[in-house]
Amino acid sequence: MRAFSYHAAVMVALTLATLLALLRVCAAGNPPFSCGQGAPTQGYAFCNPALPTAQRAADLVARLSLAEKVSQLGEDPTTASKYAVAFVRGLQGSSPTVLQTSACCKHASAYDLEAWNGAIRYNFNARVTAQDMADTFNPPFKSCVEDGRASCVMCAYTIINGVPACASNDLLSRTFKGDWGLNGYVSSDCDAVALMHDAQFYRPSPEDTVAVALKAGLDLNCGNYTQVHGMAAVQQGRMTEQDVDRALRNLFAVRMRLGHFDGDPRGSALYGGLGAKDVCSPAHKNLALQAATSGIVLLKNDAGILPLRRGAVASAAVIGHNANDPGALNGNYFGPPCETTTPLQGLQGYVQNVRFLAGCDSAACGFAATGQAVGLAASSDYVFMFMGLSQAQEQEGLDRTSLLLPGKQQSLITAVANAAKRPVILVLLTGGPVDVTFAKLNPKIGAILWAGYPGQAGGLAIARVLFGDHNPSGRLPVTWYPEEFTKVPMTDMRMRADPATGYPGRSYRFYQGNAVYKFGYGLSYSKFSRQLVVSGNGNKAPNTNLLAGLAATRTADGGASYVVEEIGADGCEQLKFPAVVEVQNHGPLDGKHSVLMFLRWPNATGGRPVSQLMGFRTQHIKAGEKASLRFDVSPCEHFSRAREDGQKVIDGGSHFLRVGKDEHEISFES
Repeated sequence: MRAFSYHAAVMVALTLATLLALLRVCAAGNPPFSCGQGAPTQGYAFCNPALPTAQRAADLVARLSLAEKVSQLGEDPTTASKYAVAFVRGLQGSSPTVLQTSACCKHASAYDLEAWNGAIRYNFNARVTAQDMADTFNPPFKSCVEDGRASCVMCAYTIINGVPACASNDLLSRTFKGDWGLNGYVSSDCDAVALMHDAQFYRPSPEDTVAVALKAGLDLNCGNYTQVHGMAAVQQGRMTEQDVDRALRNLFAVRMRLGHFDGDPRGSALYGGLGAKDVCSPAHKNLALQAATSGIVLLKNDAGILPLRRGAVASAAVIGHNANDPGALNGNYFGPPCETTTPLQGLQGYVQNVRFLAGCDSAACGFAATGQAVGLAASSDYVFMFMGLSQAQEQEGLDRTSLLLPGKQQSLITAVANAAKRPVILVLLTGGPVDVTFAKLNPKIGAILWAGYPGQAGGLAIARVLFGDHNPSGRLPVTWYPEEFTKVPMTDMRMRADPATGYPGRSYRFYQGNAVYKFGYGLSYSKFSRQLVVSGNGNKAPNTNLLAGLAATRTADGGASYVVEEIGADGCEQLKFPAVVEVQNHGPLDGKHSVLMFLRWPNATGGRPVSQLMGFRTQHIKAGEKASLRFDVSPCEHFSRAREDGQKVIDGGSHFLRVGKDEHEISFES
């Protein structure tokens, strides 16, 4: 779901299929551009892996005719950034020069709307301020490229301030390739170039459209629009052959890093031996279980109803459309599961006497078997309800218009809770937030868990948490807004609140209204205490004397601010200091604990965030033991905010590091 989830959180790194088929022979007598043993071109420079990649790519492109060239063109910024970096490095591997696969960060940028009240992604003009672009929409992509070393960025369908993303020289060439140093290529979303002409009417002809995209910095068109119209664009002078060469050099350089021109890939020491057997290996299935288990968030646990003890549940009623539907465990874009364990199957491994009723005909729940569900609940020792959403409510191309559970789900849950012998345990399977205030406040609903779409091992993961084989440590990655938040138009891209008009702002960083559950919320079965310790010169940040030679800009409230770019890389390095969080697990269970460190400004005026996540650490701590978690604080990264012009600055004066309710003041003065 893109609606109502934190905007930047959806900017996660995903695998992009290379989309580059091996060069085909375009005419009799043309050499097959292969580097295999005995190939006619084996001795060419582009087949020599000892040469620099750029030289090899240039040699190959120089050997192509123009026709052959054109045929090849075929919520929280910090959380999203960390996820993107880990995802990309996991896909591509650790080598800066050799790629396991090409990972692409998409969809850049400000791509938050799919289809909402008549507005659709194919021609939506996102009006975004430089301030919001700098501190909300672009940071995940920046980290993806700079820290993750992604070899591709995909530009979105979005029109940004009147210019299609895939036609924006500022975005593609100046930002991605220039400021961030993308070592790879820029791809369009599929058919985005065609849509620039057919749906967005950005240029008068297909040839002009292809030209403006390539000249802006696009290297690969997902689709055949450039293949169909590229030759004519060159012949008509809309673009040059050199524009095509630049794109091809970027594309073939990535293919060379993938080993496509190093001979038979089956002989590759890196991945030549990989096959289907490696997908469903025990290690990978265990990893799927670990990921599903770690991601479960405990939202409510009245009177410590959880965890349950094995053997203590005489009989269980399992009610809900998501309880025994394997498809309910997966979101968009998933491969065939190796083996799927539904929540019902997971519980059957812990409870001998289990009875099941779907209750709803689907997630839409137009029909609810309330009478049967009430009868089943009244005759069972414990009641587990598996409710939530499906791809019929939230998926690519579809935004939600309500935050409530669909159809008759709420009335079914309430009726079952009223009939049950003891408080009901509610498990939600959704991609985005839902307003479950009714369940949060209902004492007859004892526990609420959010499992997301946990994948093939989701049912077992949920059962492990319910019965205490795993102590939950997950935290919400998005704010769960109340239903009234849906009054805010999705077409309004502003992040910052506007009290004068009643606009509430978006995400925990700027939203100051009521929340059903806040960003970062999550309970544990154990009690943890935390103490924030910052060593050094009292409350004064170290080495701030280096700011004395910089020109300070006066802020609207009379304070001073310093431009991060003027501080420089060396200065930013000198300003860093450590902070330590001492964590103690008071029991009763061993478990992981997630520590989130936030920065709080003294006030949220002048477009400052209310707070900003600086980082997070997770540590497994045995009951009764302590652990020290170190955070490396970088004022240039963690204390900075974006001005209205998009420039990153650090305010002078007080800043507050916050972990839970514990705060430490840091003074940032020259």
